[in-house]
Amino acid sequence: MLKTRLLHPEILHALGSSGHGAQVLIADGNYPFSTGAPPGARRVYLNLARNMLCVIDVLKVLAESVAIEKATVMLPAEGEVPEIFQEFADVLGAGIPFTRLKRFEFYAEAKSDATCLVIATGESRRFANILLTLGVVR
Repeated sequence: MLKTRLLHPEILHALGSSGHGAQVLIADGNYPFSTGAPPGARRVYLNLARNMLCVIDVLKVLAESVAIEKATVMLPAEGEVPEIFQEFADVLGAGIPFTRLKRFEFYAEAKSDATCLVIATGESRRFANILLTLGVVR
């Protein structure tokens, strides 16, 4: 029996199969999961109902389980910074750099072959998408 908080077999398999530089997308309920990532990325649907299992819930567990090198977030066209960005920073800590990309730039980055895992959540807040680049264990 596993002793970690992360127990989801598909997520564990995808993370165990990835390495330094691989990307993991945790996405809100508005994200285009079928077209917004490369065809070879494993997709895990945790979006049972609206606001059940939100992005921050998933991020907290992943941050405990893997080394994270950097994070990329999606900016709204209006340019205002969504409140959830501060929650992302609080979970990941001051040592993780953040890149902010406009919507279609973010989609392009998430569609790169480096994205190995897409996790769909029930998050209802807009622009609550975060693309994590996995680091090395030190």
